[in-house]
Amino acid sequence: MQSILCTIKKQHIRCRSPIAAATHNKLGFTMRLLALTLPQNILSSGFAIKTTSHQTWLMRFSTYFTPLALLLLLMLLNGCASFSGIDPQARLSDGHTIDGRILNSSATMDATQINAQWPTVTWWQAYRDPQLNQLVAQAIADSPSIKIAQARIRQASAMAGIAEAGTLPKIGAEASLTRELFTSDGLYPAPLGGGWDWSNDARIKASYDLDLWDKDRNTLEAALDNVHVSAAEARAAQLSLEGTVVRSYLQLATQFVLKDITEASLAQQQAIVNIAQRRLHAGIGTGLEVSQAETTLPTTSAAIEKINEAIALSRNQIAALTGQGPSAGDAIQRPVLAKNMAANVSENGADHSAEKQLASSTALPIALPDNIPANLIGRRPDVIAQRWRVESLTKDIAVAKAGFYPNINISAFIGFESIGLSRFLTGDSTVRGFAPAISLPIFDGGRLRANLGAQTAILDAAIETYNNTLLQSLQSVADQIVKLKSIELQRNQSERAMALAEKSASLAKRGFKAGLTSYLNVIQTQMATLQEQQRVAQTRAAYLDAWAQLMQSLGGGLGDDLPHPPAAANVAAK
Repeated sequence: MQSILCTIKKQHIRCRSPIAAATHNKLGFTMRLLALTLPQNILSSGFAIKTTSHQTWLMRFSTYFTPLALLLLLMLLNGCASFSGIDPQARLSDGHTIDGRILNSSATMDATQINAQWPTVTWWQAYRDPQLNQLVAQAIADSPSIKIAQARIRQASAMAGIAEAGTLPKIGAEASLTRELFTSDGLYPAPLGGGWDWSNDARIKASYDLDLWDKDRNTLEAALDNVHVSAAEARAAQLSLEGTVVRSYLQLATQFVLKDITEASLAQQQAIVNIAQRRLHAGIGTGLEVSQAETTLPTTSAAIEKINEAIALSRNQIAALTGQGPSAGDAIQRPVLAKNMAANVSENGADHSAEKQLASSTALPIALPDNIPANLIGRRPDVIAQRWRVESLTKDIAVAKAGFYPNINISAFIGFESIGLSRFLTGDSTVRGFAPAISLPIFDGGRLRANLGAQTAILDAAIETYNNTLLQSLQSVADQIVKLKSIELQRNQSERAMALAEKSASLAKRGFKAGLTSYLNVIQTQMATLQEQQRVAQTRAAYLDAWAQLMQSLGGGLGDDLPHPPAAANVAAK
């Protein structure tokens, strides 16, 4: 066994053991504390301890010094406790280890299509729909999901208060007055023994944990980090709610547009049926033509009813998201976006000035620089939350390591104690005391190392969760950019096809007026125009939806006012 030689005299301590060197400074502080509390005649008694495989002896000690010597020996033995070999395996991604370039020169959108800026906190206002703005504000104010997140912030703050209390001195008072019969065979002689009297005690107690190894401080810092986690998660919940309300509202707008187009199609189909019936009555048509024309009417009518159902369901969903009952959904008006898409659709489907108006309004401000590095994705509240969680668990590791070292607690009391009320609260009844207490983990069956190993594994899992969240965030942004670019191309082609269909409808109408074609050809070309109009409306709705998803992927402007944890390199150093 490695020899340990320590000499203690008054306030001086010298250790020659490499094992005990780790506790040298803290033991010095302990000895200075004991020098203030123990009698000088005790401290003047020096002693030496030497432990080998063959012998252990104590020299020059007094009877009063034996407990202190044993405590110091236990503290030295505690220096043998080790947490070597238990270290985190995972490493945080700091943005430089990930290819954060989502866009390059070949994938950059035309600058004329983009007003490049980062999303604002009120990003949904870019849709220019007052009703949407009001619904989002109501959802933030009244949604149960937001209130749940806010309650979790309060809970985390309260837990931080508990942790802070652990770093402060504890002061309390107690008093007791007991009327009792004292035994004649006890410590008290007659006349007290065998008679009734009062046993009185009143004192003020104080205690303080020296926290030599920063266990309480790290516990407090971990709790404060958890407050940041809850705050960031609340922001993430708010962003998710905003996105869900906006996308549900866009679905409602799309359903109104599709209803307009489908009703226009039904009107055109009915016009074809009317023509077939007139031809039959004039003797130039057949019943087969009428039957064929009428076949599409029930299907189109059923489609309209299906859209009405979808509109009602969307209204119910939006009402629930805003914290309201289903009846509130009935008050939701037709979205302005839908009105812009279908307001000027005439019965023949040839007027699409509102469609062109929406085409300009869908040039929404997209925050897309040529390259989006990974550290910018760190603005997302879910990424910030996970990063703070890693920071909190790092402090938990420090708390677990502090358990390997001795802990010193100081307690003291002062008060009064007496038998009988006549001398209670007098100077002669004063009692006081001072008691430093040392707790030492010597043999725990491996519990400390197992606990540290578990905390380290939890930290590793949190780090990898953070890395995965960062990767998924980058993928989400990249996916939405790909969708926006693709939808933009699809929309251009759909609008071109719609323009050609409108041209055909216009030529057919002029030919009918000139007597060169039948009105049936006019209706058929208008039906083709309505079909192209539906495709354009769907691609524009998809564009608006993809833009909303991109705003969520970029963090929705949230996170600028959230506190950010230290850089990844700092955590790695810990």
